Amino acid sequence: MISKTNPLYIKSDLLLKEIYILVNSFPKYEMYGATSQIRRSALSIILNIIEGFARQSPGEYRRFLLISFGSLKETQYLIEFAKDQNYIDEVSYLKTYKLSEEVSKILWSIIYSKN
Repeated sequence: MISKTNPLYIKSDLLLKEIYILVNSFPKYEMYGATSQIRRSALSIILNIIEGFARQSPGEYRRFLLISFGSLKETQYLIEFAKDQNYIDEVSYLKTYKLSEEVSKILWSIIYSKN
C-alpha cells in the first residue's frame, strides 16, 4: 500500500475527511443527490490512488491517477456548487477548495512525470 507519509496520500485523506464534515451542512433533501455524489467522488480520489499504486505497474498507476484526477475535478465542481447553492459558507468553501487545489497540484505533477 502507498505510504501514509506520502504527501498525496496525506492531502487526499484530509480532503476526504473535510468533505465528510462539509456535507453535514447540506440540506437533508440533498442526501441522495449532491451529498452522496460529493462523498463518492472524494472517496474515489484516494481509492484510485491506492489501487493504482497496488497494481505495481507504471502504466496502470498512471491510469488510476488519471481516474483519480477526474474524480478530483468532479469534487471541485461540487464544492463550488455547494457554495453557489448556499449550502456552505465562504470560509468552508475557501478552506476545502484550497485543499483540493493542493491535491490537484501534487496529483498532476505525478501524472505528468509518468509520461
